[in-house]
Amino acid sequence: MVIVELQRVTKSFRKGDEIITPLDDVSISIQEGEFVSLMGPSGTGKSTLLNLVSGIDRPDTGSIHVDGTEITKLTRAQLSDWRAANLGYIFQTHNLIPVLTAYENVELPTLLLKLSASERRRRVELALEAVGLNDRSNHYPRQLSGGQEQRVGIARAIVAHPKIVVADEPTGSLDFETSLQVQTLLQRLNKELNITMLLVTHDAKVASIAGRRLVLDRGKLLESTLGAER
Repeated sequence: MVIVELQRVTKSFRKGDEIITPLDDVSISIQEGEFVSLMGPSGTGKSTLLNLVSGIDRPDTGSIHVDGTEITKLTRAQLSDWRAANLGYIFQTHNLIPVLTAYENVELPTLLLKLSASERRRRVELALEAVGLNDRSNHYPRQLSGGQEQRVGIARAIVAHPKIVVADEPTGSLDFETSLQVQTLLQRLNKELNITMLLVTHDAKVASIAGRRLVLDRGKLLESTLGAER
């Protein structure tokens, strides 16, 4: 089943007197449960594509469907509600709130959903368990290592049971060993929880953990045959 579909999407920006087109007539389909990585040089539009799939930005032309919803037709308010219920976002720099515990940081997305207190608690505990941080739930970000902070960020991204998780350079700020741990975690969550993932990275080794790899080159998406064994 196709869960993400971009049809002839173009997105341009003006930079001074120059028009830059990071995405030019791009079409792509992503199947439910698929793990897709996206590579390309810095500034080529990888994050632009993530922002379009996330409904943070809109294309100039073309359409984007996620789980049957054409998000390009939603209002700003509708997009906000849609993201809360359907999308998880993993950032490079964790984006944790320093005055909240790991538990409270993970709980944040569920506060936007109509859940009972017991269901909210159940989801947070399951998400922390999935990333191996149940014993750190009451710790603040300053009491966690960089890898643990990123795992909290991953738990926050999956706590609302989203249709898709997008990850923007999730290992970019981590050391080699911690990066490997996060890569293994993402693979496990994709396989065990059947979470659809779209991962942006500049690192070919990180990109290879996905079952399918795409390369963004001069506004066009190219398929790569290199990928991890699933």
